[in-house]
Amino acid sequence: ELSYRPARAILPAADSQTRMLGLMVPSIVNPSFSALAHELDVVARAFRHRLLLGICCRDPAEETAFIEDMFSHGVRGLIVAASDVRKTHFVRAAEQGMAIISYDNRLAESIPPRTRYFDSVSMDNVEAGRLAAQHLLENGCRNIVFATESGLTLGRSHKILGFQTALSQTAYAVQGKVIEGKANREFGDAEMFELGVVLAQKISAQTPQIDGIVAINDALAIGLMVGLRSLGLKIAQDISVIGIDNIALSALSSPGLTSVMAPLNAMAAMMVKRLIQR
Repeated sequence: ELSYRPARAILPAADSQTRMLGLMVPSIVNPSFSALAHELDVVARAFRHRLLLGICCRDPAEETAFIEDMFSHGVRGLIVAASDVRKTHFVRAAEQGMAIISYDNRLAESIPPRTRYFDSVSMDNVEAGRLAAQHLLENGCRNIVFATESGLTLGRSHKILGFQTALSQTAYAVQGKVIEGKANREFGDAEMFELGVVLAQKISAQTPQIDGIVAINDALAIGLMVGLRSLGLKIAQDISVIGIDNIALSALSSPGLTSVMAPLNAMAAMMVKRLIQR
């Protein structure tokens, strides 16, 4: 009744030992979330904190269980990647003393400050989508698509808005559309490579022929490149592909994948510092 949780371990003094922060991600198969975890871990260690990782697949039951684990381990700071922190279990956790930062899911600025339980840190996803589309247009593409998984998040919606903004602002005669694929699990966090291979066939069948693709992230873009090559298309000569994230794997693809780089170092530092302050 009093929401009491027995501590599993005695908390160390703030100035004597390493303390802990939590990170909740939907998947680590998608390299974007692995890169986030790495950057946060580097910053946390610099502040004598360790990172506890929860892979929750955007499942409310799994997220609730992880939050309970965080409380029982004495963790009072949590970074939530991709999930909507406005859900009941996150609000309840914040009310009970958990400092929560939402990553890449920008909260509405219209929320009154007194009722804000959360901070949010995100890159400018609208600008990322616009830059990606603009790069294709400047390099001669005139029939381009935005490729994504069908489950819409705020970040994905903003990238699509940026893509559409670039099309509307160009002086060229261009065509553009959004092409979606449906993953086995909602949002497809662990299936982006495979989804890209499948979407390649759908995109190659479009008429008139697509000459440029903006992928929602690099994992999807690399899958698209593999799928397009299997269909006999040459990347860059027949069709151009650009991703958003600039993960390490993007430089190892053939040809190297052009990508819009997120300021991950700066965002990781901001999130860790903010959690420790709170």
